[in-house]
Amino acid sequence: MHRLRTCAARLRPLTVSQAAQTVGQQRPITVTSTGGKRTFQPIRCYTAPVASEPFLNGTSSNYVEEMYYAWLENPKSVHKSWDVFFRNANAGAPPGAAYQSPLRLSAASGLVAPQLSSLVGAQPNVEKLVEDHLAVQSLIRAYQIRGHHVAQLDPLGIMDADLDSCVPTDIITSSDKLGFYGLEESDLEKVFRLPTTTFIGGSESVLPLKEIIRRLEMAYCQHIGVEFMFINDLDQCQWIRQKFETPGVMQFTLEEKRTLLARMVRSTRFEEFLQKKWSAEKRFGLEGCESLIPALKTIIDKSSENGVENVIMGMPHRGRLNVLANVIRKELEQIFCQFDSKLEAADEGSGDVKYHLGMYHRRINRVTDRNITLSLVANPSHLEAVDPVVQGKTKAEQFYCGDTDGKRVMSILLHGDAAFAGQGIVYETFHLSDLPSYTTHGTVHVVVNNQIGFTTDPRMARSSPYPTDVARVVNAPIFHVNADDPEAVIYVCKVAAEWRATFHKDVVVDLVCYRRMGHNEMDEPMFTQPLMYKQIKKQKPVLQKYAEKLIAEGAVSRQEYEEEIAKYDKICEEAYARSKDEKILHIKHWLDSPWPGFFTLDGQPKSMSCPSTGLTEDNLNHIGQAASSVPVEDFTIHGGLSRILKGRAEMVKNRMVDWALGEYMAFGSLLKEGIHIRLSGQDVERGTFSHRHHVLHDQNVDKRTCIPMNHLSPDQAPYTVCNSSLSEYGVLGFELGFAMASPNALILWEAQFGDFQNTAQCIIDQFICAGQAKWVRQNGIVLLLPHGLEGMGPEHSSARPERFLQMCNDDPDVLPLIIFTPKSLLRHPEARSSFDEMLPGTHFQRLIPEAGVAAERPEAVKRLIFCTGKVYYELTKERKSRGLEDTVAISRIEQLSPFPFDQVKAETERFPNADLVWCQEEHKNQGYYDYVKPRIRTTTQKAKPVWYAGRDPAAAPATGNKNTHLIELRRFLDTAFHLDAFRDQQ
Repeated sequence: MHRLRTCAARLRPLTVSQAAQTVGQQRPITVTSTGGKRTFQPIRCYTAPVASEPFLNGTSSNYVEEMYYAWLENPKSVHKSWDVFFRNANAGAPPGAAYQSPLRLSAASGLVAPQLSSLVGAQPNVEKLVEDHLAVQSLIRAYQIRGHHVAQLDPLGIMDADLDSCVPTDIITSSDKLGFYGLEESDLEKVFRLPTTTFIGGSESVLPLKEIIRRLEMAYCQHIGVEFMFINDLDQCQWIRQKFETPGVMQFTLEEKRTLLARMVRSTRFEEFLQKKWSAEKRFGLEGCESLIPALKTIIDKSSENGVENVIMGMPHRGRLNVLANVIRKELEQIFCQFDSKLEAADEGSGDVKYHLGMYHRRINRVTDRNITLSLVANPSHLEAVDPVVQGKTKAEQFYCGDTDGKRVMSILLHGDAAFAGQGIVYETFHLSDLPSYTTHGTVHVVVNNQIGFTTDPRMARSSPYPTDVARVVNAPIFHVNADDPEAVIYVCKVAAEWRATFHKDVVVDLVCYRRMGHNEMDEPMFTQPLMYKQIKKQKPVLQKYAEKLIAEGAVSRQEYEEEIAKYDKICEEAYARSKDEKILHIKHWLDSPWPGFFTLDGQPKSMSCPSTGLTEDNLNHIGQAASSVPVEDFTIHGGLSRILKGRAEMVKNRMVDWALGEYMAFGSLLKEGIHIRLSGQDVERGTFSHRHHVLHDQNVDKRTCIPMNHLSPDQAPYTVCNSSLSEYGVLGFELGFAMASPNALILWEAQFGDFQNTAQCIIDQFICAGQAKWVRQNGIVLLLPHGLEGMGPEHSSARPERFLQMCNDDPDVLPLIIFTPKSLLRHPEARSSFDEMLPGTHFQRLIPEAGVAAERPEAVKRLIFCTGKVYYELTKERKSRGLEDTVAISRIEQLSPFPFDQVKAETERFPNADLVWCQEEHKNQGYYDYVKPRIRTTTQKAKPVWYAGRDPAAAPATGNKNTHLIELRRFLDTAFHLDAFRDQQ
């Protein structure tokens, strides 16, 4: 068929209608091919019918028409019978006379095909023959496309997994439906040649229609439903067809069946043990989907066999304890002791419930005898929020071990059906899967499909047929499977792992199951799903069903089965006894991303103080030269960019830096020290405000780029700067996950505008701010948030600093994570620094004190204004215009949290006669005032009030009217410098 398509592609064939017109007119046909123009007589007896289904993976075509034009190019490219037929027809044979019977296949081949004439009678109707063959091909294709709609997927037998009880018209469920294809019941015994787009024949190339239908039903309509025909790659489709259509492909050895039974025993008895010991505790057990444990272990086993050494997992709370116990292999006593309400917390922080905790474990995979590292990422109840975090951590592990194609490190993501369909972060994460700077080279997604979301019927919770339909956007194959058929589950998991290893693309396993308990063990599901739970009460547990099957087959004896149960029960009881000795809860035992050695030096706690950040003059000049040049020959840059680079060179010459060059200096110095830097976000390569230009683009060659910062020195660390998809939630989660992998890197996420961080609020609230307290998890992620009120409206003005300040706990060991970056200051003539402020011995200044005229006679200063950010430049300009430089001091608090109590105290004591004012451009109910006021008062022992100068309270962050903006600006500047303003208020 490849040859047919290749030949057809080289020709310019007539359409069917054109061919029909030509036949009717009895004019010769002229075909233009690679060999030039060739003229043939028309086929008088044949006008090809159009197939009802698209042919070959979505491309509309006509099978016989393609064969005809392929034959015109090369008569040997078609079967001998068609060659004779086309020759006779071209020679002018009348209708019905062009056909001659083909030779019978030799008996040695084991296949003796009946002559086609015997299938259609003594006077063969060639058009009927062609139509029947096309009909069979359409039928095969229908099963490949829609067979999953009639697969027996629901273990309860009461729901349709696709929410539709209708059987597709083109699926043959009874002989009367043969008419859809123009076939009759008598055709069931006829033999048809199988196309190359199916493997149901195995070693056979022809089959009776009845057998074709039976084999299609076995492949696509039993306990496995396969969605893959939307994939636009023929090789991938063929690969999947072969895995599911080949007869006898789902065969298991005796050893495999016994291993599967043992894993089912562990999965089932673990939940029963917890229910027996702690019946009144929430644990979000796995009952109803016990096959998940052998499913995950199979994916890991097969991946380990293919060379994977590190598997990073994320999952919701259902079944987490079971996964920790039987997949990650967390010590059972450590799990059981979590149920002790009297357990004392030994570690700092609030901790978290047991079904949110993660784990990191390196062990031997007993199936492959290879080392494998397994980590389950801790996550909150915010469903699917962990997805991008896992992907980012996976990408980082791949990056740091040089795994450029994902052969050594992979991710597995578990999902609930309702969350997979309902949470937008799933879509955002999928859309990162093939982006060069974000791909993890394929993820295996496993959906635990309860067929219910808490109490919500899926018919009320999604609009698509399946909860997994979102995966179709990235051409991920989807394998639906009845979770009460463990062998079917294991088979699709093997195929999923092989798919990932072969194509390095995402794949989805949809475990269609049920929830034996309610949403949790305390919930009553009969309130809302009475019929479903009446059936569930009657449902025989899957372990019992599978054990009975194997006993009936003779694979195991009942005694062996009972001994396997007793053996695991004993393991649980012994671990339970050991758990009684645990008196203290150590959350550090549950770390999912340990940073060994980072917090200690020579066995002692490492000082968290900030060393000097200064650079030598030579270093500054070297980095400055890189920032202002193009290190690649014959590289044409934009004229406007040439001016920017010249401007940078001039600044370096004058020993000055602006914001963009200062960022360049910071990044470059870290890279030269071997610190990897990754900057990610929307348009970060150029910078939203066209200030950064870290990636240069050749104006004459498409896709030719240059990153000067990667040309600083031969032994430098790599600099990764990457424009992201138009996502905040997904990309920030990804970068947070990347930052989890190593503390010795600078990972930055920049929002296009600071207010866009609110669409990633879940990551900020649940992972960044609370991660240390809940999971003792450290993270070095840095957020760059453009911020500033400039009269441009409420959008893009405020990064909402008050929210971040509210979430800080003022721990002196916590380092800054959030940088409110400027917009207007990027090009402000006063917002520049001299090299002198960056030389060795200089440090980051938590507070920049007043250093002007007012500092010369501090006792004469009547007002000390504290501020932060760009409002400083408006204040200094106003102070100068009013002639108050000797009576008003202005100090900048550069680090708000942890609050610099010591330096604020020193500054207030330096100006003993001054009123204290906090000035901000933000509205009073926003910004920093509510945070800094009590802290400044603490430093003065509440001896002085802290007055407010800024905008009045408002609901929106900023006005959109330029005149109103200027009025507000003038008003708060008047307040800040009116020396009697606050006394008048009293």
